[in-house]
Amino acid sequence: MRIILISRIADVTEAGFTGGTPRFSEAELCQDLGLTAPKERRILLTFGGLGLSQIPYEGLKNFPDWQFLTFDRAAPDLPNLINITDHHVRPVDLMPACDRVISKPGYSTFSEACCTETPLVTITRDDFAEAPVLVREVQHYLPHQILSPVEFFASEWEFLRQPMQPATGDRPLDKTGNQTIAQAVVEFFARS
Repeated sequence: MRIILISRIADVTEAGFTGGTPRFSEAELCQDLGLTAPKERRILLTFGGLGLSQIPYEGLKNFPDWQFLTFDRAAPDLPNLINITDHHVRPVDLMPACDRVISKPGYSTFSEACCTETPLVTITRDDFAEAPVLVREVQHYLPHQILSPVEFFASEWEFLRQPMQPATGDRPLDKTGNQTIAQAVVEFFARS
């Protein structure tokens, strides 16, 4: 996926993926958050504006030796669900410490998953115009699983036991979007 920054009609700058940089090491997160499951059994659940009350948390009961991390303050109290309440911890901070991210389609989450090279499980959405493009593009860059809403909301989460699909593209993962955009802004103001 490419971001195109247009500063003038004739000036177009292509940029790679953008996003935050993780601020904590996996060891720090394990210690601070009590992460005891091996990385291949740690899953980040991040759904932004999807409506977190819709997450079928009961499926987590089928994975008692896994750890799931969420920012959902209304999440149920489950022994394998860790609710992140520290306002200094962001989803991108957790991604490298997790085996995969389960998320709705959204540019920032997808881009940060690409920047941290964290596999992604996502749900198709007909009510979000960008979703088909985001889902198609993430398949090029990351190991992934694409689920229908029924597979996610009406399942026992058996998809977690299935192998991830490999990335399908042969394009290199360009993680320099932040730097490219910053440089383009500096150059724009230097010319003005």
